[in-house]
Amino acid sequence: MSVAAGAVATTPRVLPFYRAIPRLMKDPVTELAKIATEAGGQVVQLGLGPFRPYLVTHPDHVQRVLKTDWTKFVREGMFWRPLRRVTGQSILGEGEGWESSRKILQPLFTARYTASLGEDMADIIADSISELDEHARTGRLVDGGYQMTTIVNQAVIKVLFGGRISRDIAERLAPEFATCATSIAFRLLFPFVSYSIKVPGDRAFLAAAQKIDEIVYPLIDQARAEKSTRNEVVSALIEARMAQGGEAGARQVRDDLVSIYGAASETTAMSLTWLWSVLHDHPDVHARLLEEIDEVVGEGPVRPAHVPKLVYLRRVLQELLRVYPSAWIIPRQAVADTDIGGVRIKAGSQVLVSPYATHRLADFWDRPLEFDPERWATENTERRHRYSFIPFGAGPHVCLGQHLFYVEAPLVIANLLRRYRVELTNPQRLTPVPGASVRPKEKLMLKLVPRARD
Repeated sequence: MSVAAGAVATTPRVLPFYRAIPRLMKDPVTELAKIATEAGGQVVQLGLGPFRPYLVTHPDHVQRVLKTDWTKFVREGMFWRPLRRVTGQSILGEGEGWESSRKILQPLFTARYTASLGEDMADIIADSISELDEHARTGRLVDGGYQMTTIVNQAVIKVLFGGRISRDIAERLAPEFATCATSIAFRLLFPFVSYSIKVPGDRAFLAAAQKIDEIVYPLIDQARAEKSTRNEVVSALIEARMAQGGEAGARQVRDDLVSIYGAASETTAMSLTWLWSVLHDHPDVHARLLEEIDEVVGEGPVRPAHVPKLVYLRRVLQELLRVYPSAWIIPRQAVADTDIGGVRIKAGSQVLVSPYATHRLADFWDRPLEFDPERWATENTERRHRYSFIPFGAGPHVCLGQHLFYVEAPLVIANLLRRYRVELTNPQRLTPVPGASVRPKEKLMLKLVPRARD
């Protein structure tokens, strides 16, 4: 039974330790969503021993935390500590550091600026995908997750670093970020565990973070020495930092770059990885996508001008972000006594917004567990609660990479489906793995078959 956002509630639902821990240990992403749906969107307090965070999923409550009263719910606390060990103090932080980074980075990731990068991105993506021709010719299978990450990484690296980074270095960067994103799972599930105690994932995380620094810092030094004004982010960052306060601090530029790299690459790569399982399970969607791409693109290469015309592809991407949002939790810490939906929240309390859970609430989504791109037809979206769909977060901290996603992802999909018939060879139930983003635990092995030209 659901509870309306404005209903009076003096205490939250409480999931005690003996029930919460077994469920969250088994499959934390899926179980957290089930806990939310069982509560009908009501605030739930999770009993995790000494740690008792509040799970917030009702769109009205999400709006309160991320938008209306966002200054009362900050990105601080134990949930952020694992991530900050690699991202530092930048766009993912709070206070002056966040304001400074946001002011510099936001103009670089507007829809207009991102569109200006489209032609270069289209060329990079097309070249990357053409390298798969040998796999298609020989029938050798490809690891879908690895290939999607590789393709996206090459495009994002071009946007961020221009021509400063070689291909072999770029290919070293992506797996280190993937290691950081996945190896913090234990810390996210048990954030109260002291860092003096080594837990699973710590060693891999620290090694990967060090390798990221070994790659990024030399690039920053090179860019500072060149004093270039190239049309890429590292030059723009250094120029803006110097204009703000003289000599650009290498650590601050490093934090900015690492944070925006994650924002620009992670959502796209993970969404594209989930896509192949979805298309296998929904051949009608697959067929309609092929039909639209063939009609819009024709025989020539896929260009940015085609993207706005790929209307059905846009709906597929929206539904993909609903069912498999990259962010499974958006942690916040209350900095003042307040309330959410009538539930008193004390200062210092941890609040967990969960896009993965909110996107599955039956009060706001008809058949929430079904993949249905048609729910994104214009006539079906007009009365939807604005905060029932939050794949990129919301409010002042909304992800800067969202505009890049809607250029890059369609280019990747259209190029792949225009060139190959993509077949998933090992269909199975996929398990979402918690971390900095949600990715499938299982590998998706793809067979690429060249498509005959008409």
